[in-house]
Amino acid sequence: MAYHQIVFSPTGGTKKCADILAAGIADQWKEIDLTTPIHESELTSEDICIAAVPSFGGRVPDLAANRLNQLHGNGAKAVLLCVYGNRAFEDTLVELQDILTQRGFICIAAVSALAEHSIMHSFAAGRPDGEDTVILTNYASAIAARLNAPVSPLILPGNRPYKEYKVAPMVPLTGDNCVGCGICDEECPAGAISDHRINPEKCICCMRCTSVCPVGAKHLNPVHIASLVERLKNALGGHKENQLFL
Repeated sequence: MAYHQIVFSPTGGTKKCADILAAGIADQWKEIDLTTPIHESELTSEDICIAAVPSFGGRVPDLAANRLNQLHGNGAKAVLLCVYGNRAFEDTLVELQDILTQRGFICIAAVSALAEHSIMHSFAAGRPDGEDTVILTNYASAIAARLNAPVSPLILPGNRPYKEYKVAPMVPLTGDNCVGCGICDEECPAGAISDHRINPEKCICCMRCTSVCPVGAKHLNPVHIASLVERLKNALGGHKENQLFL
């Protein structure tokens, strides 16, 4: 038996939630990082995995979906995790469930969790926090207790067909303080950056480049961000709760 974390986490929030959940289930995990190109991978029916993605506009990010489709579950048990920035996860979990089921995984549990919004950082700021850690750890204990139980159908919130995939085009800018270190080129999940220049046709607006730049040269237009915050503050306001589905 092996434990696998299968994670798409461009800015780290999804990985934080996955790590908390994983720590409550087992001590050692192998990682399949979906932010990098992967080769076809085979799991076995003895394996357990956490498959974790952020919600992009209420859907599984296309790039993550494409890379998940290179996995072969072969009956491995999967715990689904979608992480969102305080608006809504909508169809993310049901789409993730469908992808993994088609790839031969058995979906036994699911969690929706909160992490700081990757674009508008004032929403879900600091999450997952200490309270989230306690909650996700308790979820992990409940999931661990069911790993050897008979599998029952996993009913999740969401719609089929899924909502239309729409992500607002928020291509980061490159400031004059760019030192040309090449880190953003290497770290971009979509391969959209060359010589620190972003190809807007390839950019998936995941904000990884803004999070890894050592000098803060990659940034979004502050006027656009302020406008977006004003437009979405009602939908993104309040304190959303984590959820467990068994």
